[in-house]
Amino acid sequence: MAKIAAKADSIARLSGPEQAAGALSGRPLVDGQGWSVREVLCTAGPKDRPFEEQHSSPGIAIVTAGTFQYRSSAGRELMTPGSLMLGNSGQFYECSHEHGIADRCISFSYDAKYFDGLAEEAGACSANFSALRIPLVRDMSTAVARASAAAMRRAASNYSSGTPHDWQLWEEIAIVLAIQALQFKGQTSTVASLASEARVTRIVRMIEGCPTKQHNLVELAREARLSRYHFIRMFQQLTGLTPHQYVLRTRLRRAATQMLIEPARVLDIALDCGFGDISNFNHAFLAEFGTSPRSYRTTSR
Repeated sequence: MAKIAAKADSIARLSGPEQAAGALSGRPLVDGQGWSVREVLCTAGPKDRPFEEQHSSPGIAIVTAGTFQYRSSAGRELMTPGSLMLGNSGQFYECSHEHGIADRCISFSYDAKYFDGLAEEAGACSANFSALRIPLVRDMSTAVARASAAAMRRAASNYSSGTPHDWQLWEEIAIVLAIQALQFKGQTSTVASLASEARVTRIVRMIEGCPTKQHNLVELAREARLSRYHFIRMFQQLTGLTPHQYVLRTRLRRAATQMLIEPARVLDIALDCGFGDISNFNHAFLAEFGTSPRSYRTTSR
């Protein structure tokens, strides 16, 4: 049972016999008044040609597995698990999979009037996002983990209609994500070569494929065929995090998600997610989520 969260985010599950290569499919998770949530699966790869699309409404997509390139007139970003893809109404964009196959996202869409109200609550100058992407930053960790757990629970119930409690949970997440994204002040776009993207994408997918492995900086840099210094700089430029931060937050995100969907002990979950010492896990979890693992499990459920 302790493997549920890890399996749900596994790249191996991104495509199956029922999902054709290069296809895009979505499954509704919940519809609210002014907002909706879908799980979106794309099985495209390097051989599939991207095409121009347009955001019909303001939207936020949490990447839960896989990687892809997201570009618009505002720039180009590498999307990695845990990051948020931001879209403004009417914005044209392209998504491509030049360095890997498939991705899975939890997509939040907002009606324009509803989103305008959230922008006013956020104290934002406009109802438009100032960035294309938000990396897996600490402020977003709780909302990302709660959304991932809620999506897994819905999948486990075969996407049956939820309870009023489920609806309220999704509404909370939708509001928090929108306001925090509107308030986000960070780099608007990264500029990197395709070769750099390919190197970092390979490392990200390697980490996601085995997050419990003790990834050594020397080994990661060697795999990317870069010096340690250039690897750290390039990785941070494209993902928004250093390699150490990325590995740590990947493990914490998985642990936080598992604690919301499994009855296993905190110790067992910590060990299952790659933490060899419970005290280090408790310290890292408190720093990331602002509460202890036990308190988080009790309050978030």
